[in-house]
Formats: sequence, structure tokens, C-alpha cells
Amino acid sequence: MSQDQNKNYDLDERTFQFAKRCRDYVKILPKTISNIEYGKQLVRSSGSTAANYIEASEALSKKDFLMRIKISRKEAKESALWLKLATSVATQEKEKETLIDEANQLTKIFGSIVSK
Repeated sequence: MSQDQNKNYDLDERTFQFAKRCRDYVKILPKTISNIEYGKQLVRSSGSTAANYIEASEALSKKDFLMRIKISRKEAKESALWLKLATSVATQEKEKETLIDEANQLTKIFGSIVSK
């Protein structure tokens, strides 16, 4: 496997794990009206981050690739927003901050890919 393929695989796995961790985080949030709605949005946007990266990896053209990467970047930014808006208890704050950091890192990675 070439180094480029390793990078793709690592980002495939990283976006998958991000979506999975967001899903698990939503399961433990207090069940308030706002958290239920924010949780739904977080599950959608984090899953879309991963799904669009997979689509980018299989892109038919450079234009298609860039569009999918831009969508992944947008969805990662959106995930960070929903994480910030969700109200968690003190024991969940560390995981929340870790997920926000991961969303921000993914946003930067996708932004870097677009600029190159």
C-alpha cells in the first residue's frame, strides 16, 4: 500500500470514528428538548462528514473530489456547532471538548486539502 493510500485509509477511519463517537455521545446527553434536536443534527452532520469523505475518495473527477471535500469540511464545522450547543453534564465535558477539537482538526485537514 502506498503512502497516499495509507493517508486515505487513515482519514476514512478517522472520520468513521468521529461519527461513531458523536453517535455515542448523543446517547448519553440529558434528554432535553434542545439536546434531542441538537443530537439529531450532530448525528447527521458527523455521519455526513464521513460519508462525503468516502465519496471524495471515490470521486470521478477533480471537480467532484473538491466538491465532496468541501462538503466534508462544512459538515465538520457544523458538527462542532451542534457539539457546542448541546448541554452536557460535567462528566461529559471532557468528551465534548475532545469531539469539538476533532471536528476542528478535520475542518482544518479538509481545508488544507482544498487549498492544495
